[in-house]
Amino acid sequence: MAEATKVKKLFQKTLFGVFSLFGFIALSMSALCIYTVDTHLSEEYVSNSQDIAKTIADSSVDIMLNRNLAALQSLVDQFVEIQGIKYIYITNETGEFLVHTFVPGIPDEVLSADPMNTASVERTLPGMGDFVEVGAPILAGVAGTVHVGMDTSLIALKIQRAIGRQIYLISGVFLVGVFAAIWLVNLAAKPLNALLAYAVELARQGQAAAGEPAVLERNDEVGQLARLFLYMARQNSGDEPAKAPA
Repeated sequence: MAEATKVKKLFQKTLFGVFSLFGFIALSMSALCIYTVDTHLSEEYVSNSQDIAKTIADSSVDIMLNRNLAALQSLVDQFVEIQGIKYIYITNETGEFLVHTFVPGIPDEVLSADPMNTASVERTLPGMGDFVEVGAPILAGVAGTVHVGMDTSLIALKIQRAIGRQIYLISGVFLVGVFAAIWLVNLAAKPLNALLAYAVELARQGQAAAGEPAVLERNDEVGQLARLFLYMARQNSGDEPAKAPA
């Protein structure tokens, strides 16, 4: 038992290196997957929001020209039912809010923002959450702008779903790799244990008492070392040495 423990100590650094390598690969792949999926979904999210804002802008031209605010409110209420859209508001060319879907009222963060800005911005609205807001001009901004707020928590949920299966797969590979590494190290340690036991027996009782164990018949480095030990034992015992092992 003590001999086996000594041999296994030789592979402690090897096992630690293997475990560290598997852990690094698992963490790296997880981080890369999260970053890739997050970037892809965020870009797709913003692109879809811009398309929706443009659709609303194109659909509201005639309504705004007729000053039919009831029909305009009905239009934005229909689009806010789309998954991910949390709020929509439309302003005229002077920045006045014409219609919106905020309940009970427009948040101060939205009121203080530039209504003519159609670039993508990130907003945190108290009591509502985090959003990505995009805008689209109506008649090139002459008639006003449309702003659409998309809930970013939906992105996080999709990322969790997309990454979850990959994390499970990576974790499974990691566990299999760890057990495989332990099995391979034990497999490599077994002939070394036999060699160590043979060397100890050879040192205690001499080459005559050591017999011809199976370790001498091996064709690998362990067998070569065993034959070398036997050759040296015969020299030290004063017997006529056989041909030196290759």
